[in-house]
Amino acid sequence: MLPTIWGVPTHALFVGLGVVAAVVVFVHEARRRGHTDDRLLIVVTGALVGGALFMRLGTWAQHLDLRENASLAEQWVYGNRSILGGLVGAWLGVHVAKRLCGYQLRTGDLFAPAVALGMGVGRIGCLLTELPGTPTGSAWGITLDRADAARLGAAPGVPLHPSFAYEIVFHLVAFAAIWFWLRRRDLPPGEIFVLYVAAYGVFRFLVEFVRGNEAVWHGLTRPQLFLAVTVPLVLLRIALRVRSGAYRPARSQELVSR
Repeated sequence: MLPTIWGVPTHALFVGLGVVAAVVVFVHEARRRGHTDDRLLIVVTGALVGGALFMRLGTWAQHLDLRENASLAEQWVYGNRSILGGLVGAWLGVHVAKRLCGYQLRTGDLFAPAVALGMGVGRIGCLLTELPGTPTGSAWGITLDRADAARLGAAPGVPLHPSFAYEIVFHLVAFAAIWFWLRRRDLPPGEIFVLYVAAYGVFRFLVEFVRGNEAVWHGLTRPQLFLAVTVPLVLLRIALRVRSGAYRPARSQELVSR
């Protein structure tokens, strides 16, 4: 039986709290930056719908032979949830919603702190309900009792890496960096979200080594294979923007152009 709090599934409870936290931060930032267009609600809805769909269906194609994969209905009901899939889905949902409603402004700076805090809260549910990670000799390892070990398919009494705790710390530190530093800097519109995604991609690739997910190719997991393709593209984009001078403060760009 899955863990519950006050009769509510623990994982779902913290995911819900994470969504609430993200919405509160998003609304605050939208008001602070003067984004008051009603169409922004459509953009947020696109992010939520796209994130929900891809979070559940993002792990569907696990085998090259599509016949070996679950049906879409089975994947929706019983499939694993994917945070990376949710991020991709939310990104696509935002762009589709913008195209449909004609919203032109960049929204990455609104989503960056919201997503960071929402992920930090939501991952608490993962920490309390999922396999923590691989065995570790560290003093901070999580030791499962027999009941939890049997439910999660792990050995009881063996300290395990608290990989989700590592991720919670990352997202909370990222939120603090965005909230108290990056959002006060003179950066191009939308770039805060790009920087956050790049940092998370690198971190997630590294933490996968102690996550305990199935290695499918040369010791790498499916998330790592996905990140090995996408993260270099994001880093290349940042490097090209830096080289073009886009990250220079506006005053410095004015002096250079004279």
